[in-house]
Amino acid sequence: MKLSEIGNTLREIRVVPVKTLGQNFLHDQNLARWMVQEAGISASDFVVEIGPGLGAITEPLLATGARVLAIEKDGRLADFLRTRLANRRLEIIHGDALEFDVKRLFPAGPVKLLGNLPYYVSTQLLLRYLDPPTPISVAVLMLQKEVAARLSATPRSKDYGILTLVVQAQCRVEYLRTVPANVFLPQPDVDSAFIRLTPRAPNELVDHDPKLLVSLVRRGFSQRRKQLGKLLKAQVVDWPRAASQIGAPVAARAEELSLEQWIALSNFIQPETLRTAGMDPAEKFVVVDEMDHAIGVAPRREVHGNNLRHRAVHIFIFNREGELLLQKRSRWKDRHPNLWDSSAAGHVEAGEEYDATAVRELREELGVTANLRRVAYLNASERTGEEFIWLYRGEGSGPFAPACAEIDALQFFSPEAVSQWIEERPDDFAPGFIQCWHAYSKSIAPPNERPS
Repeated sequence: MKLSEIGNTLREIRVVPVKTLGQNFLHDQNLARWMVQEAGISASDFVVEIGPGLGAITEPLLATGARVLAIEKDGRLADFLRTRLANRRLEIIHGDALEFDVKRLFPAGPVKLLGNLPYYVSTQLLLRYLDPPTPISVAVLMLQKEVAARLSATPRSKDYGILTLVVQAQCRVEYLRTVPANVFLPQPDVDSAFIRLTPRAPNELVDHDPKLLVSLVRRGFSQRRKQLGKLLKAQVVDWPRAASQIGAPVAARAEELSLEQWIALSNFIQPETLRTAGMDPAEKFVVVDEMDHAIGVAPRREVHGNNLRHRAVHIFIFNREGELLLQKRSRWKDRHPNLWDSSAAGHVEAGEEYDATAVRELREELGVTANLRRVAYLNASERTGEEFIWLYRGEGSGPFAPACAEIDALQFFSPEAVSQWIEERPDDFAPGFIQCWHAYSKSIAPPNERPS
């Protein structure tokens, strides 16, 4: 939309741009098309656009053939877009992007995120949509120039600080280009900038405790000009040895340490738990026949390597809202790494029965106890990994203490979202979980709706 058209349109729909809502409308069509190109949008993509306004970016997005979900806070603008850009590939939500349930995007993932973010909530929006686990695969965003500089800053620069490290620990950040204020109506008081954020792969950084890392960074930057050895003396008793180990000067200040050095420092304080914990290849499993009768015992590697029939439990934990807790399996798992799975699951060990295993696995994987009841029994098959499975149900909302060696993330999802996600993206899940979900769904369906 050209500059002259923007003014006329705003008058027609009786919208007076509100500065506090960041209502500055882009009128440079070349910039809008460039932004779409930088995100690599194609017809196969699903895109979320935050703050579409009058559709400057929405139009070139739709021109690629992509499906677009646009979230607009101003109801008048949302109504205008529904009329002007009526398209079966465009869904417009009238609402606050900060209140949007990001979890509903998982069935459509991987999702690309675009938007000209309101300056006053840009940081909150970034952290909400890109906080792991996230369905976002890449984000190209326009922000206030100063914020973009802080997000993409490098060590020893004036912009390098807490926000830099918190975001860069989750995403790779690229400063793409500066955008002058005169491409907007009305003109903002400051320039803007485009950045591209790409969530990091599970194995991209050295394993570490994210909470400890953020705690250290916040303390380290609490007095920017003070030496870290003095600021962190409560956490790091032998600072000279720590500095030597992470390759930093003894007199280093917070702004001198790279992200990798901050991670190394967190691991100096609290070495990561051995990642093979709970996955001992010599662990003994009960081996069974086609009727689930015990016929012997064999180590994990032999059971899995030879596809021997064995026993397992899966546990579904629901919160008060009726949402199901799913875990994302760690990349260290010997089967189905990085896939979503039941709240907790595990094998029946030698000398153990199903019920005892369920109690143990819940405690070991999630750090909680709950009243569990049996829901369904699944026969061993190729789809269950040759496991006979008892499925249990329990209730709980946490707090959970996930076993870091086995679980990368935990998240509650509505049953409707789980069903849709399985239907649209079954490869995101461990096969055994899909079978358990079908069995659970059948068990709670009215008799006349159950599949024969």
